[in-house]
Amino acid sequence: MNNMESITSEQIAAKLKQVEEFEAKYGENTTTRAWRKWCTDEQYRNREIQFRNAVSKSAKVNAYKSLKYKQL
Repeated sequence: MNNMESITSEQIAAKLKQVEEFEAKYGENTTTRAWRKWCTDEQYRNREIQFRNAVSKSAKVNAYKSLKYKQL
């Protein structure tokens, strides 16, 4: 399943609003800049999701290999 299918535009808008409220109260920082970019740049969001999925897949493969070798 593609994670993009489960993320709605309403969720993205809500996160952007949360970022704006946080920045109004505490100021901008590297985390809020990243979240703002994630909410406003579709290509950035797609690349980040692809990266996250690749890391997850790699961890699963490595965990499987680790279990396989322990059984030998």
